[in-house]
Amino acid sequence: MDTTLQDPLVGHVLDGRYRVDARIAVGGMATVYRALDTRLDRVLALKVMHPALAADGSFVERFIREAKSVARLAHPNVVQVFDQGTDGSYVYLAMEYVAGCTLRDVLRERGALQPRAALDILEPVLAALGAAHRAGFVHRDMKPENVLIGDDGRVKVADFGLVRAVDTVTSTTGSVLGTVSYLAPEQIEHGTADPRVDVYACGVVLYEMLTGDKPHSGDSPAQVLYQHLHADVPAPSAAAPGLAFELDDLVASATARNPEVRPYDAVALLAQVLEARAGLSPEQLDAVPPKALTPDHDNAEDRTSVIPRSLSGQRPLPVNEDDAAVLDRTSRFESPPPPPRRRGNRPRRGLFAIVAAVLLALGLGAGVWYINSGQFTKVPPVLAKTEAQARDRLAKVGLDVKQVKQAYSDTVKRGTVSGIDPEVGARIRENDAVTLTISKGPETVKVPDLAGSSLNEAKALLKEKGLAAGMVTRSFNDDVSQGSVIGTDPGAGTERHAGSAIAITVSKGSRIEVPEVTGSSVEEATADLEDEGLKVKIASQRVTSEFDKGEVAEQSPGPGRYLAEGDTVTLTISKGPEMVEVPDVVGDSVDDATKALEDAGFEVDEDRGLLGLFGDTVKGQSVDGGEEAPKGSKITIEIR
Repeated sequence: MDTTLQDPLVGHVLDGRYRVDARIAVGGMATVYRALDTRLDRVLALKVMHPALAADGSFVERFIREAKSVARLAHPNVVQVFDQGTDGSYVYLAMEYVAGCTLRDVLRERGALQPRAALDILEPVLAALGAAHRAGFVHRDMKPENVLIGDDGRVKVADFGLVRAVDTVTSTTGSVLGTVSYLAPEQIEHGTADPRVDVYACGVVLYEMLTGDKPHSGDSPAQVLYQHLHADVPAPSAAAPGLAFELDDLVASATARNPEVRPYDAVALLAQVLEARAGLSPEQLDAVPPKALTPDHDNAEDRTSVIPRSLSGQRPLPVNEDDAAVLDRTSRFESPPPPPRRRGNRPRRGLFAIVAAVLLALGLGAGVWYINSGQFTKVPPVLAKTEAQARDRLAKVGLDVKQVKQAYSDTVKRGTVSGIDPEVGARIRENDAVTLTISKGPETVKVPDLAGSSLNEAKALLKEKGLAAGMVTRSFNDDVSQGSVIGTDPGAGTERHAGSAIAITVSKGSRIEVPEVTGSSVEEATADLEDEGLKVKIASQRVTSEFDKGEVAEQSPGPGRYLAEGDTVTLTISKGPEMVEVPDVVGDSVDDATKALEDAGFEVDEDRGLLGLFGDTVKGQSVDGGEEAPKGSKITIEIR
């Protein structure tokens, strides 16, 4: 049965503009409909808040304020917000409609994905979140339901309904907003959120794409929340044998329970994803996923909800005896050890010895086989790890560190590994040594004072300081000469990361009001405009107009507009008025004559004199019938 038929909004025109055609989805905070914008004849998605939340004035105020902020976030992988409004008890958002499905639909239908497909989806998601993070926003509710996959293959992030400004205090005392399965530990424990909570959720989503199931499960939300706090997300290869260890490391990095260890935003995680992909072979990228798991995806853990802090503290209240037992057992292990990492398919030394003995007995030259396979290893992934963590991982594969260098990095957190030589995945002899490069964090530069310099000088100075010229806008200014820099955003003296773009405002000089020159000769109009410091361009095409032939019929920009010195005004010259044949109305009634002349494009004036005050018959006309007169000119009719 089509449940949308029972929805009171289906068929309703919201706010006198949006015709609700069908219900698409129901979430924990709102219902999404397919609708038609009757004003622009455009199909869009309409997100309507649930009435219980719409009744909360403070929630609605925040919803509106944050919707306006997200509407300014223009990115090809972000679902755009077109409009926001209220209609009675309905509070809604009008958004871009993406024909296709959600990542949840794909996982429900196919289960685990091949690594290549998982990364193809994750990368545009991180690009979208990275744009939001760099613009100062945190999504806070990343999950497969909010990843839209269009019929054309485009991936878009939706539902920024819980978005918050990065610099906004997000700690709450009574509840946590979000979806249980994707909440970061700091969201649960303290109610705080910065870009790293989105990084954590993306790590959970990646695990789910690679394995077909969530990393944490339980009989109640409390059990899932407790696992987020006290258990690491397991390696995907533990559930899906055959996955490359680089994918294990990606998930481990993104879902580190300590937010200080995670990539600091989606841009940093995207850099790790691209590096990991580069180190995978085609066979590893196209590894066949495990048989699809079939969990119940329609449970409360997938819905955005307001979670009481009684369920999100360090020790959630058990809801039954089984829950209590699980919690008691788990509490003994504050940090359960993660499953052992795989390091390829290197045979154990004992196995080498057995095989070597067999081959020797067969006379097959086991020594050569052992040297080629057993004494070499691959450089493991250590990027974004601390130096101590990197040294420990290298030691486990028989490698030492011969040198440690430092370098600035915009994508890798200060104090962690930003590079290694030989590079990750390189074949190297055991007991050899590598060189680590430790990140000094982003290089910061003070924005120079560019006021008064030319645009070219400003760009050169920014480049010299390690910055980039961003958007250039031009503005009228009576104090700064035309072409000189008025100022920058951020202002002079502000510290920014090396490579940051700095917006520049350039003076257009004093503003000049464009004079009225229509109806003037070309010579007079040109002189008037040049006297004001403006240039003149004559349009190649002439037009008919009320003005005489050769006079200025149109000007662009029009009179009263403001230009800068040296700007151009385009003049269109008149071909003269359009000539129209005058109808013969002598002998007609006044009404018939007036209608005939006005239909032909003329104005009509009556001349009754003393003898025609009560007459109704036209006895003469100022231009005889059959002759031509300028269209729009006045024809006088004599009435007797």
